[in-house]
Amino acid sequence: MDALLVGLFIVALTVLAWLWQALVTMFRRAQGTIKGRVVLASLVLVALVAYRTWQSSGSGSLFTAEAEVMTVLAGSELRDLEPFFEDIARETGVQLELNYIGTLDGVDAIVSGREVDAAWFSHGKYLALVDRGRIAAQETIMLSPVVMGIKQSLAEDWGWTDGDVTWQDIADRAESGELEFAMTNPASSNSGFTALMGVVAAFADTADAPQLEDIETAAPRLTDFFAGQALTSGSSGWLAESYVREQDRLDGLVNYESVLLELNESGQLREPLHLLYPAEGIVTADYPLMLLNNDKREDFDKLVAYLRSEDFQRRMMSETQRRPVIPQVPLADSFPNDLLIELPFPGSGEVVESILFAYLDEVRIPSHAVFVLDVSGSMEGERIAQLKEAVENLTGLDDSLTGRFARFSARERVTLVPFRGQVQDAVYFDIDNADADSDTMQQIRNYVSTLQADGGTAIYSSLAQAYRYLENVREEDQSRSQERYYSIVLMSDGENTEDTTLRDFERFFTGLAPTTRVIKTFPVLFGNANEEEMIEVAELTGGRVFDGRSEALSLVFKQIRGYQ
Repeated sequence: MDALLVGLFIVALTVLAWLWQALVTMFRRAQGTIKGRVVLASLVLVALVAYRTWQSSGSGSLFTAEAEVMTVLAGSELRDLEPFFEDIARETGVQLELNYIGTLDGVDAIVSGREVDAAWFSHGKYLALVDRGRIAAQETIMLSPVVMGIKQSLAEDWGWTDGDVTWQDIADRAESGELEFAMTNPASSNSGFTALMGVVAAFADTADAPQLEDIETAAPRLTDFFAGQALTSGSSGWLAESYVREQDRLDGLVNYESVLLELNESGQLREPLHLLYPAEGIVTADYPLMLLNNDKREDFDKLVAYLRSEDFQRRMMSETQRRPVIPQVPLADSFPNDLLIELPFPGSGEVVESILFAYLDEVRIPSHAVFVLDVSGSMEGERIAQLKEAVENLTGLDDSLTGRFARFSARERVTLVPFRGQVQDAVYFDIDNADADSDTMQQIRNYVSTLQADGGTAIYSSLAQAYRYLENVREEDQSRSQERYYSIVLMSDGENTEDTTLRDFERFFTGLAPTTRVIKTFPVLFGNANEEEMIEVAELTGGRVFDGRSEALSLVFKQIRGYQ
């Protein structure tokens, strides 16, 4: 293989030299004639287009043309490894093709039989508990503990800069209202999932892996801790970006150590984050590369050998702020803690799932999710059928692994705001029992079944009405000392046809109280929705756009649940 590549390289150099000589000769002959200059310019343009096409095709290296492709389900946080892929392919002969997905989504896909060669999540413990038989081999590649970073001034005021801090100290500050932090949804994101397992282990009053009975023991302290969660997300990357945007109202965030260190170096923070490593310990993401297709064993071994080499481990540590896993590479001085105390991970899938349900239904701040839904005439037929199915699946009808955790949660309020040429009356449902056969879940399904497509599309007046509605609801909740996490989903299949425009909505939104402007809108692109305007809405409100044109609407609604 090496001899072949060298031969191809020599041939390519010979061809390039011949072409260069031809261009030089043509240029000399073309000088002084307009026609000649036009021809020469055209040739240069063609060469540039060919080069860009060659690059974008993924074959922009003579060394990767013959590489074997390995398909990998991976956590979205591994996007920062993409600059390494060409070197990996050149050194190993294996081209990585990563499909990004959350932990539970990935486990669900693998258990359901999705054909991929490997998986690469922040850790593989849950997959091993659910379906150990699918893992043919695995090797740890790098390390990043999941920790909390808080503003340096707070750490100093609270005496937490000397390392003498516990998870209980953090929970006390959160319960008192002194500490408001961001953390991803454990049912959607690897970092939140890892953090939750660690906090439960810290509060379980046992040195062993948490058992079912330990969840009840830990619940009161978990409730105190999550009283401080003021921002959630389905992605650790989006969480970091949102923290930068909202750093004046938030005190810190829970994320991978690598993400927090990169934030401190980014120049985007007005105040650096002090990383906390509580005395009880943490759970570390060890990023195992897991082989699922045993036919790729040889490629897997080549990858592992290179990824665990001294050269790669040093470069990975330097460029991604993750810790090396081999003793030959010492930890850089930039890491604030060289000693990690590891908390035990639950020993059964049943315990993991019970912890996730406890988080969603019992200990997190309950949410109020508002769905602003287009039922205009263009939604008639298959589109409104998809919309009905997407909402109905959130009432517990989707019994997949991810569907069970995406369903509406106990203590949650769900408001549906349909709109046509004008906004319709908002209808809300308080979820007391999250079982699929509960009265409230059935009421939601009954209401959704009555929706009919008709009329125009009043997008922005309907969205403004949703904000007015939540502003009033929030005041009522505060009068009853009820804390909630508010969010809006905006789904439309077309362009606005009414008088209220996006510019009108912008003026309206900027005039809202700061406490209302923190409520995010998550637009869903569907049908012929105006993509540019939906992106503007997301950027204005701090939300994120989801694409229902290339994925099933039911899947998109499940993804959005990680942000509510």
